[in-house]
Amino acid sequence: RLGQRPPMALSLNEIRARAAAFARDWQDAASERADAQGFWTGFFGVFGIRARRVGAFERPVAGLATFSGRGRIDFLWKGVVLVEHKSRGEDLDRAAGQARDYFPGLKDAELPRFILVSDFARIRLHDLDTGAEAEFALAELPRRLDLFGFLTGYVVRPITPLDPVNAEAAARLGDLHEILERDGYGGRALDVWMVRTLFCLFADRAGIFETGLFRALIETRAAPDGSDLGAWITRLHAVLATPPARRQAALDETLAAFPYVDGALFDAPVEPPETNARMRAALLACCTLDWSRVSPAIFGSLFQSIKNRAARRGGGEHYTSEENILKCLDPLLLDELRAALEAARREPRRLRALLARLRRVLVFDPACGCGNFLVVAYRELRLLELAALRLLYGAEDAGELAGVVLSQVDVDQMAGIEAEDWPAQIAQVALWLTDHQMNMAVSEAFGTVRLRLPLAAAPRIVTGNALRLDWSAIMPAGPDVYCVGNPPFVGAKFLAAEQRQDVALVFGGARNAGLLDYVACWYRRAADWLATGPEAAACFVATSSLTQGEQPAALWAGLLARGVVIRFAHRPFKWRNEAPGLAAVYCVIIGFGLRPAAEKRLFVYETPTSPPHETRAAHINPCLVDAPDLLLTRRTRPLAEVPELGIGNKPIDGGQYLFTEAERSAFVSREPAAAQLFRPWMGADELLYGYRRFCLWLGDTPPAALRALPEVRKRVEAVRALRAASRSLPTRALAERPTRFHVENMPKRRYLVIPRVSSEHRRYIPMSFVPPRYLTGDTALILPQATPYHFGVLSSAMHMAWVRAVAGRLEGRLRYSAQIVYNNFPWPDAATTTIARVTAAAEAVLAARDAIQGATLAELYDPLFMPDPLARAHRTLDRAVDAAYGLRRAPPDDAARLAFLFARTEALTAPLDAAPRDRASRRRAVPLALPLFRIGEAL
Repeated sequence: RLGQRPPMALSLNEIRARAAAFARDWQDAASERADAQGFWTGFFGVFGIRARRVGAFERPVAGLATFSGRGRIDFLWKGVVLVEHKSRGEDLDRAAGQARDYFPGLKDAELPRFILVSDFARIRLHDLDTGAEAEFALAELPRRLDLFGFLTGYVVRPITPLDPVNAEAAARLGDLHEILERDGYGGRALDVWMVRTLFCLFADRAGIFETGLFRALIETRAAPDGSDLGAWITRLHAVLATPPARRQAALDETLAAFPYVDGALFDAPVEPPETNARMRAALLACCTLDWSRVSPAIFGSLFQSIKNRAARRGGGEHYTSEENILKCLDPLLLDELRAALEAARREPRRLRALLARLRRVLVFDPACGCGNFLVVAYRELRLLELAALRLLYGAEDAGELAGVVLSQVDVDQMAGIEAEDWPAQIAQVALWLTDHQMNMAVSEAFGTVRLRLPLAAAPRIVTGNALRLDWSAIMPAGPDVYCVGNPPFVGAKFLAAEQRQDVALVFGGARNAGLLDYVACWYRRAADWLATGPEAAACFVATSSLTQGEQPAALWAGLLARGVVIRFAHRPFKWRNEAPGLAAVYCVIIGFGLRPAAEKRLFVYETPTSPPHETRAAHINPCLVDAPDLLLTRRTRPLAEVPELGIGNKPIDGGQYLFTEAERSAFVSREPAAAQLFRPWMGADELLYGYRRFCLWLGDTPPAALRALPEVRKRVEAVRALRAASRSLPTRALAERPTRFHVENMPKRRYLVIPRVSSEHRRYIPMSFVPPRYLTGDTALILPQATPYHFGVLSSAMHMAWVRAVAGRLEGRLRYSAQIVYNNFPWPDAATTTIARVTAAAEAVLAARDAIQGATLAELYDPLFMPDPLARAHRTLDRAVDAAYGLRRAPPDDAARLAFLFARTEALTAPLDAAPRDRASRRRAVPLALPLFRIGEAL
């Protein structure tokens, strides 16, 4: 039969017919010795599996505690199933126990997932992974095929990224990659070889190939020393790319049994690796895994686990978990499609219209990486189509027509751009494998076989720089077209030279573009793409910094001027994914378009790691707040008549002037006259955690006194040398004044100290008054002339809502700033009664803190263990500040506070921005918060 078309997967209807015939043929068998091998050969034949291809009968095993140390397994399919057979009427419990007794004699890669025992009359299947066990009479086999998805290929259980097999798949494929790479096989050849191997491993267990065919090729054709393994695999690649009619008649029988795949996956020849026994063993270890259980949605993570970590970081790749992918896809398109399916449930006309629309849906990921967004989107579209087909036809009425003809959603509806060739190949293969999984689901639903071989349709994955390619040429914008993805996360300060050129190109050299993270480029390109097809919609994951600090004004002024509307958004949350080396970032998700949504959806997180809570918003602004489009820029002075916030002292001394308590004591013991020159030092850590440090302050000391202090003079000389050796010109200039600080800010009266960085988990930023003797470092900010009233407003829930919305972040921690956070904050009207009430409540907070002896500020403001008296005092202060803004009714939440604060800031800043007196004053003026109606003028 050489040269004939290779066998294809069996339909469920045919498997059921074979199962019924098998049960009839063996209903009277009784003798294990006479009939066991024939019984199991016929059993596996029901599923189109040749038993001797995938396993071995009477497999010897040694090193056992029973059977005199040796035994024979009736049938073993390594890594899959172990069979123990008994004569009719014998104890199946004893058979199952005997099967387990063989385990110590098996290698780890040989250990099965299933135990299958029978006495002809009964069959019992035990799933060792789940613990599930089922027993039934032989005659019931046609009705119990659902138990044998691992044999039929029709796996109806959900395939999830959380399945432990995914981690094992990554480990085994990584071992194989490492062996090949260490042997000198690398570059594009290795990339292509690994992607093709992945396809073959999946196909070998998922019904694309005859089950076990790829493994049989390696075990029975390649030499045990592995020397010719590379050559056999290369021949296989050529066979998979050749239609059966064009194959040679004398082709090896095993190779001839492989189907024609096409799809350009195996077309291009690559240099084969020089292989050995170790490589053969590593590949066989991969073959023992059930790759049909591996989710294509994690192929990106799987391959990322074997890439260079430094290269991954430089590229800004952060593999997106399926949970986070659905946070994008659900509100972007899937929720609407699911609602349409539910509304059309009993109306055939509407179901047909929905099916037609599903075929029109196009998904485009211009930063697709390994394709996990496209894979999940495609899978969900196919699931929606299958649900609609079930409702419209039903399995019994439609039969092969519905399963084969009416399933029209295909991988050519997916498109993407990827910078590197290897991930682009993975994305394409992952989509094909997802297509096969979904075809199997259709086949299971309608009892027919649904295979798309050869691979006629293909996703369009373009390799190149997405910021320099024409998106419309790859995926034209229009109705039912959705742009979605997770662009690279590279901070503005860490861009490579080429990435800086990309930013300049995308933003046309705009003045503030240098403030933007790399991901911002995709938002700007998407806005331009949407202009060519306004009915389209887009959604991207981004670092939370894109909505905080200075970046919203730098990015969103241009987007809003182009008519971009935020349709839904997830406020900042902590990033989680399935990839090793978890990305330590905080993200937002923003869905947008040029057409307003019927309702705007805002997803809020109580904590960065908690589940989101969905709210409806009247309007979502660039800070992801239900409030006006207010873009905050750097302001040099506060909006209100309040003290100006400044930075702490910055010595630039290399640590020469800073001492712990022990270091100060040792220094003073050597130079007692220097004791009067020390002053307490207050940085953020000292403030929060009660550390004690001291500063050697020499700025007010006469030169003659310094010359009399040799130990002090050594420190001064060391500072001078440090500054003189700096690459910075201003720092070298400071070498001429070594006793002075670079920044000096030393109030003459009690002042308020605010940490520049504080945990996002605290309800309030801990801040405190300190005496003027203390010198505060530049890890904190200083508010001179502050009163309890100022402390009260800044320590309120109202102010904290503002901080969380507009402050920049260091990882997830809040970065308090003067020019963005403090100076743009809209203080309440300073009425006498307002000041008195807030002052009284603030003094009560300070008193509650003072009453708790021995506790640091970090302990007092621990979100889990804040003392009750302090918590009550803060709640009273919150009410007083809310009332100062006129929010006196029901206790407002942060959303209500932010809506009020943004509207108030817009009202306060608009008059200040109205028509400067002349061109010179326009140049001198520092930009204020920009309300929406001023964006065009600002541009």
